[in-house]
Amino acid sequence: MISYSLPIPSANGSLDSYIQTVKSFPILSQQEETDLARRFRQCEDLGAARQLIVSHLRVVVAIARGYMGYGLPQADLIQEGNIGLMKAVKRFDPERGVRLVSFAVHWIRAEMHEFILRNWRIVKIATTKAQRKLFFNLRSMKPGLDTLGRNEVKTIAKQLGVKPEEVVEMEIRLGGKDIALEPLGGDDGEEVYAPIAYLTDTDAEPGRILEHEQSARLKGEGLEQALASLDVRSRRIIEARWLRERDHATLHDLAAEFGVSAERIRQIESKAMQKMRGVIDAAAA
Repeated sequence: MISYSLPIPSANGSLDSYIQTVKSFPILSQQEETDLARRFRQCEDLGAARQLIVSHLRVVVAIARGYMGYGLPQADLIQEGNIGLMKAVKRFDPERGVRLVSFAVHWIRAEMHEFILRNWRIVKIATTKAQRKLFFNLRSMKPGLDTLGRNEVKTIAKQLGVKPEEVVEMEIRLGGKDIALEPLGGDDGEEVYAPIAYLTDTDAEPGRILEHEQSARLKGEGLEQALASLDVRSRRIIEARWLRERDHATLHDLAAEFGVSAERIRQIESKAMQKMRGVIDAAAA
């Protein structure tokens, strides 16, 4: 009888090392499998259950490879598949004359499907049974790598019981790629840009918020002081030209109001702006 003293390996470490490890476990014969399954069911022999599990870990790896195109870590898929394998071993009845591998495939795939539906952002639309069927079958139903044509979309939609626009949307989502938020490490020494570099809102930092508030307060106080330093006519021109929320006065409007030329209004405005800048700079210093 084959005996395993090692614990069930984990796929969280080196994936290549894990795969080589599970390949090293011998495949059970049908009689060995039946004997172990009976020991587990009748005597609750956990050692027998462990032997059944480790001898089928390579099956989980093989199934996980079929889901590599969904953008999720293969190690995570394997771990979820292993949970399905354990559930299968717990429910396996050796008296039915079926090999464990045939029985376990359903449980392994079910756990992987559930993991993908929980974690993959693009399947949020897959809320119905038909949409889930579309999600897991669209890749294999596409005749090639090119975008689906109108007739192909209609055919797939009819076969899977979904709307044609759902097929188109799912194809677009399946063709998309996830972008890492954090920069991935590289050995070429070149600077790497990632979304985290330009999505961070530095203005929301407490120090920056306080800085903005102080700056706005100083500018407001400086503006009041600057306006107070002007004569009545200059202040009227600045307010009419720049401080109204709407309907700003033109040079000609103010020229008509004060009975001077538009050029004279421009000169007064320019001199007033220069004086105001000096007052505001002094207040901020």
